[in-house]
Amino acid sequence: MSEDAGNALDSGRNLIKSGHPHKLYGKEGAHMSKRTDGARRASNIVHALKCPVCGNPVRVEEGGRLQCRESHSFDFAKQGYVNVLTRPAAGHYNKELFEARRRIMRDSGLYAPFHEAAADLIREFHVPASAPSVIADIGCGEGTHLHRVLEELSGLNVAGAGLDIAKEGVQLAARDFQNAVWLVGDLAQSPFADGSINTILNILSPSNYEEFTRMLAPGGRLIKVVPGAGYLKELRETLYSDERRTYSNEETTGLFDRNFRRTETIPLRYSVRLGRAQLEDLVRMTPLSWSPDPEAVRNFLARESAEITVELDLLVGEPND
Repeated sequence: MSEDAGNALDSGRNLIKSGHPHKLYGKEGAHMSKRTDGARRASNIVHALKCPVCGNPVRVEEGGRLQCRESHSFDFAKQGYVNVLTRPAAGHYNKELFEARRRIMRDSGLYAPFHEAAADLIREFHVPASAPSVIADIGCGEGTHLHRVLEELSGLNVAGAGLDIAKEGVQLAARDFQNAVWLVGDLAQSPFADGSINTILNILSPSNYEEFTRMLAPGGRLIKVVPGAGYLKELRETLYSDERRTYSNEETTGLFDRNFRRTETIPLRYSVRLGRAQLEDLVRMTPLSWSPDPEAVRNFLARESAEITVELDLLVGEPND
């Protein structure tokens, strides 16, 4: 470990010892507590973070700030997340989409078998150590996937970090889940240090394999989750009448195999019955519903309930030598 990284780690440990939550009341006190708690969680993995501007190690400053030796600094927001974007970013995903996704995962168990399978994989290649193994969810959205996986892994010495370019999603994650570090950031300018991440989760989200290779620690794994042909097929078949009624993940898996050595593939296929309110959230949460005929959407939502198929492939890999 470099001297700078060691100093950063010491700074984080000192903050844990001295950074007791402020005993304030009302909204200001709650915001101060979340900001402080977010900074304290970041101090646990400060060795895995770097400045996205200059690449130097960062330290956690008392008061809730990440700062490097070049004085680039990033304040924790009142909700407890930290925005490390170096320039403004706009995305297609909005607060309504993330709230719909949150409700459906909370109320229906739509992804519960996936959360169990992902946790089982991480448990298999977990190596006990004095420092926590770092699990980074790249493209974490509103945070439920990482939160649930970490819950499944309770008892293991692991720490989680979620990164997404969409501030609306990360705000929801930080508001409700206090078992991970939440960051608004761009994967192309990742705030994670070289060789610092033990497990990368990349769930139904774009990849940057060059960055993944740089970030992974020796022996680390990438778990990339891609949809199978049957994923949400009931929605696709109702909304579309053209080639979009069918889906193949061949191109996505081929790109994975060109960049990583695949060590394992875990296929998941199951169905969950959703009620009308949950079907409405399903339509809101997926880009599949962005462009279809409004009449097709109304037809899909006219039913009282429906069996919805979840088909996912969990691709497990290591960087190519």
